Amino acid sequence: MEISEVRVKLVSNPDDRLKAFCSMTIDNEFVIRDIKVIEGTGGLFVAMPSRKMSDHCPRCGGKNYLRAKFCSTCGAKLPENRVHPDVHGHMKLHADIAHPINAKCRRKIQETILRAFREEVERSKEPGYKPVSFEDDAYQSDESQDE
Repeated sequence: MEISEVRVKLVSNPDDRLKAFCSMTIDNEFVIRDIKVIEGTGGLFVAMPSRKMSDHCPRCGGKNYLRAKFCSTCGAKLPENRVHPDVHGHMKLHADIAHPINAKCRRKIQETILRAFREEVERSKEPGYKPVSFEDDAYQSDESQDE
């Protein structure tokens, strides 16, 4: 696997733990968006894209996030303790959409993204800095190639 490009969009609030959103292109063919650079207690780390976990209301069947106390469809009070801990005892509120399979791949991704993040931070200090755009043509699907 070759990480052929990383784009970094810095977050403007310096007091927030979230420092940047990134996208990563693999082998010039596959893009993963919504990778986050986060400032943790042990320094910067990369969080892969994820979605909030949900379940269904026992009364109406409506879909609700696990932290919700009331159903967004019918308003019924939802049961407590709907969140179950993972194997490490942490409450699982999010599920990864894309993630590396092993530690070696995770290190490679994290090192590459954090290097690109630090480079973007340095560029942002220069006069006339323009933030990167995720909406460039290279990131749009080219449906004409599929036909």
